[in-house]
Amino acid sequence: MEPFPSNDRIQLPRNMIENSMFEEEPDVVDLAKEPCLHPLEPDEVEYEPRSSRLLVRGLAEHEIDEDEEDYGSSAKLLGMSFMNRSTGLRNSTTGYRQSSGGPCSALSVRTTVICAVILVVAVSIIMAIYLLPKCTFTKEGCQKKKQTAELIYPLATNGQPFPWANIRLPSAVVPVHYDIVLQPNLTNLVFSGSVQITVHVLEVAWHIILHSSRLNITKATLTPLDSSHPKSVELLEYPMNDQIAILAPEALLVGHNYTLNMEYHSNLSDTYYGFYRIAYNSSTERWLAATQFEPQSARSVFPCFDEPVFKATFQVKVKREKQYSALSNMPKIKSSSVADEIVQDEFSVSLKMSTYLVAVIVGDLANISKETTGIQVSVYAVQHKLDQAEYALETAVKLLEFYQEYFNITYPLPKLDLVAIPDFQAGAMENWGLITFRETMLLLDTKTSSAMDKKKVTAVIAHELAHQWFGNLVTMEWWNDLWLNEGFATFMEYFAMNEIFPDLFTNDDFLNLRFKTMVKDSLNASHPISLAVQSQEEIDQMFDTVSYGKGASLLLMLKNYLGKDVFRAGIQSYLHDHSYKSTRSDDLWDSMSKVSHEVDVKKLMKTWTHQKGFPLVTVTTKGKQIFLKQERFMQNVELENQTIHSSPLWDIPLSYVTSNGSSFFPSWAYLLANKSDTITLTGKVSWVKFNVESNGYYIVQYDDNGWKVLIQLLKEDPTALTSGDRANLIHNIFSLAGVGLVSLDRAFDLIGYLVKENSTAPITEALHQVNHIYHLVEKRGLQTLAAKILKKVENILGEKIKKQTWTNNGSLSEQELQSSLLTFACSHNLGNCRTNATMLFNEWMNSNGTKSLPTDVMKIIFTAGAKTEIGWHFLLKMYSTLVSEAEKLEILEALASTDDVGNLIRLMQTGLKGIQIRSQDLSIIISTVSQTLPGHLLAWDFVKENWKQLTRKFHSGSFTIQNIVTSATRQFSTEEHLREVKAFFESMSEETAQLRCVQEAIETIQLNIQWMDINLVNLEKLLL
Repeated sequence: MEPFPSNDRIQLPRNMIENSMFEEEPDVVDLAKEPCLHPLEPDEVEYEPRSSRLLVRGLAEHEIDEDEEDYGSSAKLLGMSFMNRSTGLRNSTTGYRQSSGGPCSALSVRTTVICAVILVVAVSIIMAIYLLPKCTFTKEGCQKKKQTAELIYPLATNGQPFPWANIRLPSAVVPVHYDIVLQPNLTNLVFSGSVQITVHVLEVAWHIILHSSRLNITKATLTPLDSSHPKSVELLEYPMNDQIAILAPEALLVGHNYTLNMEYHSNLSDTYYGFYRIAYNSSTERWLAATQFEPQSARSVFPCFDEPVFKATFQVKVKREKQYSALSNMPKIKSSSVADEIVQDEFSVSLKMSTYLVAVIVGDLANISKETTGIQVSVYAVQHKLDQAEYALETAVKLLEFYQEYFNITYPLPKLDLVAIPDFQAGAMENWGLITFRETMLLLDTKTSSAMDKKKVTAVIAHELAHQWFGNLVTMEWWNDLWLNEGFATFMEYFAMNEIFPDLFTNDDFLNLRFKTMVKDSLNASHPISLAVQSQEEIDQMFDTVSYGKGASLLLMLKNYLGKDVFRAGIQSYLHDHSYKSTRSDDLWDSMSKVSHEVDVKKLMKTWTHQKGFPLVTVTTKGKQIFLKQERFMQNVELENQTIHSSPLWDIPLSYVTSNGSSFFPSWAYLLANKSDTITLTGKVSWVKFNVESNGYYIVQYDDNGWKVLIQLLKEDPTALTSGDRANLIHNIFSLAGVGLVSLDRAFDLIGYLVKENSTAPITEALHQVNHIYHLVEKRGLQTLAAKILKKVENILGEKIKKQTWTNNGSLSEQELQSSLLTFACSHNLGNCRTNATMLFNEWMNSNGTKSLPTDVMKIIFTAGAKTEIGWHFLLKMYSTLVSEAEKLEILEALASTDDVGNLIRLMQTGLKGIQIRSQDLSIIISTVSQTLPGHLLAWDFVKENWKQLTRKFHSGSFTIQNIVTSATRQFSTEEHLREVKAFFESMSEETAQLRCVQEAIETIQLNIQWMDINLVNLEKLLL
């Protein structure tokens, strides 16, 4: 899945803090060590929430299967059962509790002796029980050592015990095939359905546990495969885990197949999950229904085994009103009339796949198609936007052909549909054979879309098509290894673009993604890319920059270390060996090791996937010797000082280039696996630069002389290093200056060379770093100092800004450089930038929007126009009438850049309502508003006031909420704001306060405060 588009530094590749919720030691009731556990009063019992970690375990707890223990929230159950049983237990002890003033208050000698004997016997029994080495007492009595204590089960909605206590489903009964019938009503906005699931029994069972969420199930039957007589079955519901239990009338026998039938109905969702309704305007308001199941929403559309590991085949039938059409994963094989004005479309049986990849769309869509290698490729859109689909079709065909050749596996489905959805939270979703997209990620208007828009559409299609192999053909077993899907698809989107769209590819995007990812991954609030998760919130939070960006970055590093041919052979081996199966990270490393022979890939990569963060490599050069040291790089100086003695280690494939190198290779020259080590060169060098092209996932700190000679090299001959290496040095030195490891004046000294720079990546990175400092200072109210920062930039880049032409001329890289320079200049009113932009806007407005504007600078022009009241309202009117989604998005960001407080509030409220402005774009609005001086406080107030509505519309752990929380708070740098943000989220709930994005937001504010404490005085001296 591609996350929704972000207006951050880069377009985040497709739809980021390990907090205490994951690190807490679970509460444990050890029945062997607590034999006298008293019953609880009803008012003493707290209902354990979904995140409960309470387990029941005996002496043999180490025997519990690792995966089973991961199921986690089992004995939230314990409190529930005690709550229901405690009344009876209390009544049986009432006499004892009320007898304190009775006959026993004055004890006779005889009574005393009897009591003493009883006490000795009781103590003896207790000691015997406690010391039994192989016995654990449960409600069933003594358990042998290799048995685990039986869980006390929760209660179903009807008050009966629910026969399963874990969040994860049991594996005793597994699905083989689903027959699904769905009938959405786009007038009443409801749907009905039926499902027939063929299941196979692996272990004797008396019940079938599967998922269902908010479905009103009206009928359930179970039929042995060799019988034609279905039997009605009792169905229990446990909504807390979205589970239902089918109670079999007799034992389900190993090796046998059974058919489970259910009928149900529900409402079409008004969120972005499940089977949801979409209103859009053509000439009149129209409705469309579409599904979004990843990660856990298939269960809200049909009862199912909704975990990635439970793969099965699917046949889908859709009953629809005659005026609509239906799409699903597979081709339609027939349509038949089933009632007045109702048609049933039947689709062919799918290949074996996970539930989250099933998809259905019902609406009035048009399409264009093309065939390649026997596969029908189609692009669908609403009728009045179909003319924007041509580029996507051509791109999809080229990518499909490329991936089949590169992976050496034919795309296994007979068709591939790409569908532009009018209202879609994510950027795109890789449903097998029916990929869904946000309109801006698929459609391209040749008149109003820029070169950057074209590149974005290409990248997202490349990402989603890569998923047809990585994620669909081979799927991770559980969401803890989501990076296997998303990291690979992100890596492949850049790789494929470089191979087949070189005119649209620059390495700058992948480079910027790595820099962006490292900012998040250097937080204590980060997380390993492979992380145990259980709840909906925990799973949602895995869809973040770390899973996508770090996963892709590690694959790039591994590819360069192993070599491109070995890496490709490993990928092919992995896909061939695990087709139609589910995998873990180790399966990938085993495939890579099998073809690499000399490298223990599993050992190498586990140091990167099983711990958060990344290394700081310190380089000290003395003559021909280079002394190396590694430790974890952390932005939080206080935490770094606390953990310095327990810093983790990585196996780091180091690359370096020296002044004596005639080329930049060999680029992967040394594996640093120890805390420190030494490289001896063949001769003395005047300079050495580590991490060639920033292809390694680490930061480098040079000794004082090392920085000095590299800065001098940049000033004298910047082309001695590649543009990627120059951008890498800028990123590293500002990152180190932020934590006080390098002086800020040295960082500014380094970027002084930019007067000689003509490449996009170094200039873009420098502007990003300086902009960050500017916003911290500006939001503190230090306007004079902020103006001096801008003057410093103007002295360095002023001449380059003046040379920009406000046209679409030049290569893609040159157009991106122009956009970066003019965006910075106009945002901060440098030179005559805003004057020129305003003039172009007025000409466009006076033509009533008919005059053509240069597409690559269109947003800059719109933003200048939005600074006036008249221009803002004209843009809002144009937003409502335009057809080009790319142009509408640029207008929306311009509207959110105004300084008018009333208009900013109105815009955010309109985005939340989701009528005039779709709620899919609300996150972009809030993020843009938060960057302005008047807007950064408004954005935070808006989030506070509308938190409950926001988390209802978007899941609390979703990428959208992550972006809203972090963007609305990232400008704060005072203790007052820190206390306010902490207090607000704590007041919501403990679960909310422990969301990873909340922890990230709090830590970011702390780091902003730390940056100002370390660098503010030096900055003032530097800019005197």
